[in-house]
Amino acid sequence: MKRPALRRTPGARAPLLLTVPALLAVAFLMLPLVGILARTSWGELGTHLTAEPTTQALRLSLLVSLWALGLSLLFGVPLAWLLARVPFPGKAFVRSLVLLPMVLPPTVGGVALLLAFGRRGLLGPWLEDTFGITLPFHTSGAVLAATFVAMPFLVISLEGALGGLRPRYEETAASLGASPVRVFLTVTLPMVAPGLIAGAALTWARALGEFGATITFAGNLPGTTQTLPLQVYLLLQESPEAATSVSLLLLAIAMIVLIALRGRWTGTPGDHRDRPAPRPEEPTGTAPDVLPEPPAYVREKAPQERWPLHADVTGFTRLALTADPGTTIAVVGPNGAGKTTLLRALLGLTPRAHARLRLGDTDVTALPPHRRGVAWVPQDGALFPHLSALSNTAYGLRTHGVPRAEARREAQSWLDQLGVGHLAHRKPGQLSGGQAQRVALARALAARPRLLLLDEPLAALDQTTRAHVRHTLRRHLAEFGGVCLIVTHDPVEAVSLADRVLVLDDGRVLQDEPPAEVTRHPRSPWVARMLGRNAWPGTATADGLQLAGGGRLVVAEPLAPGTEALAVIAPEAVSVHREKPTGSPRNIWPGTVREITSGGSRLRLLITSDRAPDLVAEITPQAAAELHIADGAEVWTGVKATEVTVVPL
Repeated sequence: MKRPALRRTPGARAPLLLTVPALLAVAFLMLPLVGILARTSWGELGTHLTAEPTTQALRLSLLVSLWALGLSLLFGVPLAWLLARVPFPGKAFVRSLVLLPMVLPPTVGGVALLLAFGRRGLLGPWLEDTFGITLPFHTSGAVLAATFVAMPFLVISLEGALGGLRPRYEETAASLGASPVRVFLTVTLPMVAPGLIAGAALTWARALGEFGATITFAGNLPGTTQTLPLQVYLLLQESPEAATSVSLLLLAIAMIVLIALRGRWTGTPGDHRDRPAPRPEEPTGTAPDVLPEPPAYVREKAPQERWPLHADVTGFTRLALTADPGTTIAVVGPNGAGKTTLLRALLGLTPRAHARLRLGDTDVTALPPHRRGVAWVPQDGALFPHLSALSNTAYGLRTHGVPRAEARREAQSWLDQLGVGHLAHRKPGQLSGGQAQRVALARALAARPRLLLLDEPLAALDQTTRAHVRHTLRRHLAEFGGVCLIVTHDPVEAVSLADRVLVLDDGRVLQDEPPAEVTRHPRSPWVARMLGRNAWPGTATADGLQLAGGGRLVVAEPLAPGTEALAVIAPEAVSVHREKPTGSPRNIWPGTVREITSGGSRLRLLITSDRAPDLVAEITPQAAAELHIADGAEVWTGVKATEVTVVPL
């Protein structure tokens, strides 16, 4: 059977001007390796590699390279973390020092080590007189030389991995009560393990092959400093065939390291072979009608203390916030209003704003994030990808010293309450977005915080699941002894979960009132539009409002002339006509239908006009059919003066 010819992707053929030099480069790199293979005496290979001087040099090379790797891990890992995470003066200079051994000729590096640690160097006499340590011409000198030239590979690899790790994972761990050392060991290192393994492998391989700095600083003493590369150098003069065999051994070791690192740990684009497990879709229609009550031991262990909140926030976000225990505050506002900045200020995680924070009788302003008792659910959940859903949920409990079995039992209970208990064994990469968000919410609730900060916790859930999770969250917040702040763009969440709605814009408070009052009299155009209403800012006149976007609006209860105000008009209060109406509406404008959308059993029309700002009207599908409403249709709109609510700004 004839196979169909493979089709080339259009435009995928490489230009000849680039192909030829690339092939020459490959040949240039390949020929020396071919030369070793071609000149190797395969019949005598075993004899050459098992000779006593060679095996002695190999043992010494392994000893030196492993010690160099250990020292590189001991000092290089903290240095990489410092370069990746901490801003400090002279950072560019320190990074240059790290890179210097990589570009410095090895013999020059050996001379530098000799002038620093030799018997006549800067530190050599002191080390010898005080501790009796002599580094040159000693195995420790070979270790020092190998560490000097190899450690930069570890630092650079790990710094790159740390730079690609979002700090939000570490910040979330801190908000769950983990100390900086615990965060580093349980979150940071496991998440950058591929970069650490790659850097460690390259460091070990570079230390194994070190030659120039070793021979210059430590000499070439058999059994003491004569490593395998130095043995190759001697064999070239005495037995070139044996030198070729030993060179082949070093070449094989280097190739094994590179093959092991290929794609999996070096992060080469397009070379990754491991694919994440498929993310299952959110189950629909499977959530129980009544979520289970928390077990008795969970209710018994709920904190009995009451934690009122008082915060004075300065910086980009400026406000004073006081709330009694059990209060839930919805924080709303447009993008860039300062909502997330407020949460991060309360956590102590941002320089953009500073919060003087008191929880109960305790002033936690000077405390680090992990000691504040403030739990945080960021927008993306920030689940630790190396831990299962159960381990993620138990993380905060474990940081507070809860025994492992008890922590896992309580974590399982929270997962069950949020409808994801059957997914406890899965890693975050195997969860859908909504499932992951519910696990993140369970993790925060299980941590027993004094202050709970939720940044759009239900945004990734479908409508059915959102209702069930909202029910569970409302039940928990009703028994919560602290204060909860929820950032949301969903008016249903703000009304159903919150006791107060805090409206922010440009870092300032526009409104801080109960949801019913904010719904009736929104003081922000953004909030009014979030609630589905038309919102027109303007300046009060004797009979109404001079609109900022042009035009005039007549109202039944005008404010004092000159007052900056916001006119709020419900879409259902806007009448739509094909001819100019002659009835009671005192606000009449011609316009054009620009967009028609369905909103449940009604249609929402976006109508533009040169006499008034854009207007949203709601009509029934039957009325739209009778009026022959279509996109681009010319219509007249009318609003009664009594249907306009004017709120002073």
